[in-house]
Amino acid sequence: MRRHQERSAIQAGYRRTGSIRPRPARRSGYASAARGTAPGAKPIPATGAAALPGERVLAGDRDWPRRFRFAVWSACALLGALLLLDGAAGTLTPVRGLVWAAFALAAFAVLLPRRVTAGDGWLAVRGPLREQRVDTARLVSVWSAHGTEPRLVLRDASGARAEFDPRVLADNPLLWHRLDVGARRARAAGLLVEGVPVLRELAETIDGGSAREILALPARQQDQRQDRQQDRQQDRRENA
Repeated sequence: MRRHQERSAIQAGYRRTGSIRPRPARRSGYASAARGTAPGAKPIPATGAAALPGERVLAGDRDWPRRFRFAVWSACALLGALLLLDGAAGTLTPVRGLVWAAFALAAFAVLLPRRVTAGDGWLAVRGPLREQRVDTARLVSVWSAHGTEPRLVLRDASGARAEFDPRVLADNPLLWHRLDVGARRARAAGLLVEGVPVLRELAETIDGGSAREILALPARQQDQRQDRQQDRQQDRRENA
């Protein structure tokens, strides 16, 4: 009945004006979110946040989980030893226990390795307190810092800086590949003017080590095949 009344009203309006007024379009989540934005601005979805381009982690330090576990176990072992010795001496108090806990926490912070990750156009170094991130496609300088342990320092055009152990690159060729790709873009754009010899030296070291591993792989496989053949021959002799 209601539909019949609506249809009659529409027909009556058409007779008076000669046209049917279109029904307003239903607003989508994009249209609702775009209210109040400037003309020409890109609408934002009403729910959810899209991932920024290039934020996907494409390479990381494969040895970091093992070193993280070592730092945890070392700190726990240190705390246990301190509490055990203090308790055996009869001098353990809640205050002294808190002091030993703080000491173990400080040791954990020292032993905790920096986590290096990289993606399309970026490299990040995560420490105990903060994260350093640089745009590898906009690098302006690269240099090596020699102290108690070697350090590779990267700085991009925005002034951001990242510092980490260059041995991580040698142990993780994918990380080196992401850095190398970004540095080549920065050099092609005329931004990277300091540190090209450092990168060239790293490339020779890392690529040379990878080549040696590839050349040594067939030899290791052949040795493994020979070992398996000797084991089978020995099994045949014992069964005979």
